[in-house]
Amino acid sequence: MEQPNLSYIHSMSGGDKDFEQKLINIINEEFPQEKEIYYANIAAKNYKLTADNVHKLKHKISILGLEKSYETAVAFENNLLEGRTTLQEEFESILTTMTNYLQQL
Repeated sequence: MEQPNLSYIHSMSGGDKDFEQKLINIINEEFPQEKEIYYANIAAKNYKLTADNVHKLKHKISILGLEKSYETAVAFENNLLEGRTTLQEEFESILTTMTNYLQQL
């Protein structure tokens, strides 16, 4: 499985370490909340709201350089909009990988 990285953040920042830190802080603040809401909605089988949660989370997936995982998130979001949970395990594995990575920053 691919691993999160800060390559995209570095390329966006142009070497501005303060900007990089601000972006990382925003992700660290928002990600746990968004993940918690995702798990609540998936447990409630509210797939439309869950698709909205995945939509928000996939941007953080992209920012952390997870290109294949982003594609999985897009497919999972579409599945949810069709009332299917196919790719749920894969998506939640991505969330776990991101959580572990962010805790190390």
